[in-house]
Amino acid sequence: MRTLVAPLAAPVRRQLAQLLRSKVAGDDAAARARQIWGAPGPRWFTPADPVWRVHADASMFVGGLRALLLQSLHPLAMAGVAGHSGYRSDPWGRLQRTSHFLATTTFGTVDDAERAIAQVREIHLRVRGKAEDGTAYAASDPHLLDWVHLAEVDSFLSAYQLFGPEPLSPAEADEYVRQSGEVAARLGATTPPTTVAELGRRLEAFRPELRSTRVCRDAARFLLLDPPLPLAARPGYGLLAAGAVASLPGWARRELRLPPPFVAWDWPSLRLGAAGAGVVRWAMGDASVATARRRSAG
Repeated sequence: MRTLVAPLAAPVRRQLAQLLRSKVAGDDAAARARQIWGAPGPRWFTPADPVWRVHADASMFVGGLRALLLQSLHPLAMAGVAGHSGYRSDPWGRLQRTSHFLATTTFGTVDDAERAIAQVREIHLRVRGKAEDGTAYAASDPHLLDWVHLAEVDSFLSAYQLFGPEPLSPAEADEYVRQSGEVAARLGATTPPTTVAELGRRLEAFRPELRSTRVCRDAARFLLLDPPLPLAARPGYGLLAAGAVASLPGWARRELRLPPPFVAWDWPSLRLGAAGAGVVRWAMGDASVATARRRSAG
């Protein structure tokens, strides 16, 4: 049966892989891939490192959505996103810039990674303003950088543990937290956590600062109900979004006014998220698309 289905599925797989890569990496994906993966020189991480395994996996699609939802609950962080990121007017551009930064700092050479970090730090210096209540914010504020990092690490790790091919061991999970903090520290975060337990304590310490706001609820509706996608792509996106929502802590779902879980840990939605990540993993594993990209890259 598999031999009969494979030829029929191949065009679908190839088309889906091309769509995903164009949305996540942009029109110049081939050139970017050549620079990140092909440039000679030392790198901070290797394929054996937990941070490499997590950031290379399809579960990052779920983790990225979860991170955006969780990050939006800090009023000052959300004010900066709403005022400067262009997430509504250019959502794919923002995604491409973020994914390029993560790929460069995880898989690229040290020189390229340091250059990318310097560029982001320079951008952060220009991102400042006031939230709805008049409180001033600055993207370069180490406290806000701490929150953004904590929410990202917690989301990426949670998504991988739930939807990845094989969960990290406790020691590997601690190492992932430590390794991801190396980039955050260079961006200006203060003493990033080095263990899962410390990550949990640091997240809990932010709870008094987190709350629902109009702009964060607007962002959640945009991400979950009105994504800039053709109708044919929305069911697959919905699987990823279901996993992102189901993996959020209960207090975050309540603040975002998202539906409560059907059962403990919202098993049905978690299964949808696993299915979505599995589809992405299947599509991105299409060797023919990777070969075509290498050829176009040079």
